[in-house]
Order: sequence, then C-alpha cells, then structure tokens
Amino acid sequence: MNTKILLAVLFFCFSMPLVVKAQFGFSNEVGIIAGPLLFQSDFGLRENFDTNINNVGIGVGIVHYMNFAYRSDCNCYTRDKYFNDHFKLRTEADLHYSKFTHEGVESKKETPEGYDLRDHQGTSLVYELGMQLEYFPKSIRDFQAGGYKIAPYISLGAHFVGYNPSYSSIQDVDGATPEDIYFDKFLIGDGELGGIDDSAGTTWALTGSIGLRYKLSELSDINLEFRYHKYYSNWVDGLNPDPEFYPPNRYDDSIVWLNIGYIYYLNF
Repeated sequence: MNTKILLAVLFFCFSMPLVVKAQFGFSNEVGIIAGPLLFQSDFGLRENFDTNINNVGIGVGIVHYMNFAYRSDCNCYTRDKYFNDHFKLRTEADLHYSKFTHEGVESKKETPEGYDLRDHQGTSLVYELGMQLEYFPKSIRDFQAGGYKIAPYISLGAHFVGYNPSYSSIQDVDGATPEDIYFDKFLIGDGELGGIDDSAGTTWALTGSIGLRYKLSELSDINLEFRYHKYYSNWVDGLNPDPEFYPPNRYDDSIVWLNIGYIYYLNF
C-alpha cells in the first residue's frame, strides 16, 4: 500500500507541471537546498535548551519551481496578472537524518531511571516528496529583471513522508529484558516494545516556511529559508509511549529546518 501511495504522489508531482504548462505557460527553475534541522520528538523535553542543541539533524533537498511570470515557450513575460507576478509552485524531494538523545532534568539524575534515559538513543532517516505554493509580496517580474536584490516570500504546502527510525541502548546486552534496559513508562504503547518501535512507515506533513531570495545574476539566486514541518504521525522518531502513562507525549513529531540553497533559471 505504501508503494502505491508513493507512486501516486510521484505521478502527481511529475504530471502537474505538464498540466499547468498546457493551461498557463511558465518557465522552470531548479535548485538544491541544505542545512541543519531541529527534530522535535519524544526524545528529551520540548522547549528544553539541551534538547534543542543535541537533537539536531541535517537535511538536503532538490527543488523545482514553476515561474508563472515568464514563459519559456516564447521567451516573454506572461500576461500581467496578480497570480502570475506573485506566486510560484515548488515541487521538491527532501532527505534528512537526525540523531536523538534524552536531555532534561530526569535524564541527568543519578538513578536507574536516569541511566535508562541517558543510555537510550535513536535515529531517524526521513524522505519527503511534495509541493508548496510560494507567495512573493513584491513583483517577481521586477526581481527577475534586477529591479531589487532581495525578494521575501512565505509558503504553505503538503508532503508525503517516509521514515525509518532506529533505537539502541548500551544496556542492551545478552540476557537483559526491555524492562532492564529502557525507561519503564516508554514500554507502554502499541509498538514493538510498547512505546518504542523501529518499524519503517509513511505519513503526511503540513509544511510552511518564510524565506528570501538574493539575486546573484540574471539566471541565479541564493535562497535562505526557515521551515516548519508538522508530521501526522508520532512514530517518525521511533518513540511514542502511551500519553496516559507518559503525559509529556502529547505532540506529534515535527521539525524546524533552516536551509540555504542555490536556484538556477532554466531556458526551457
């Protein structure tokens, strides 16, 4: 089923430009983005400084833009409409990897529970494929023509997400039981070890961002962006204990991603 969903998303993403071009006409832009991300998960405590510093990953992405302000088929600007001059449609494929540790007051205690938390680590490899609609308050035409150097924007979109988490503990030795190894409240849930599970899966994400472009040359820009992805699953990090027994687990997983990119304008 997950393969069918992924194929459907791929077909939609690759066929959409053809449909839109037949109706409106546009030009193409391609680029690459990369940067650090903060994975907000059930490892550590939310809004905790040590968690924010230590549970950091790295992400990369390939992006494609449909620029409605300029038509590649005639090398001319499109009709002067507000949508054409202020919106772009972005399709992208992202890959990011994060490592997780437990931080906060409880994990620092010299108690069996504190040791269990400190020794429990995890990772998650995540791929995403989706679209975002970007809104530029300033004229895209004027920016492309060199009228100004910086163009801010905001965006909103949705991604199909695949994830592959893992977990480990240095206490995991021959003869040890999960109760000996992991924090007891993490062992209550509907996963492989209650609230701990390294099964791969898929979900969806709502994405939003604010950013700006800086004009390098007639055909290239530098892109700086701050993004938020809300996942509609709490298993992306491999940890999802029952919130009735572990009240801090009341949020789905999410990331905050700061990335920089290079965008190139194509002649087709």
